[in-house]
Amino acid sequence: MPAAAHVIINYGPYNSCGLVQHRDCRLEGLISVLEKYNHTVEKRQIPDWNVVEVWVNGEKIYSCDIRDLDYGGDGELDELCENALERVFKAF
Repeated sequence: MPAAAHVIINYGPYNSCGLVQHRDCRLEGLISVLEKYNHTVEKRQIPDWNVVEVWVNGEKIYSCDIRDLDYGGDGELDELCENALERVFKAF
């Protein structure tokens, strides 16, 4: 695995306050953690509800429910961000 990977984050819409929309505020911590280790991050909207997928080298290496990610923040204390980062390091 190169020192810095190109990471693609696919994310779907979720329901908040009665509106179903794509929102990237729950991705801030994940992006922050990945960029801390010099990974480049590209966000892509997908139609699947409540989904976050992390892709490296054309392979989906991690997925979770977007509503389970911490809202805002730096991702340092979010266990899901830590799991995603670990999978990025293990990707090849």
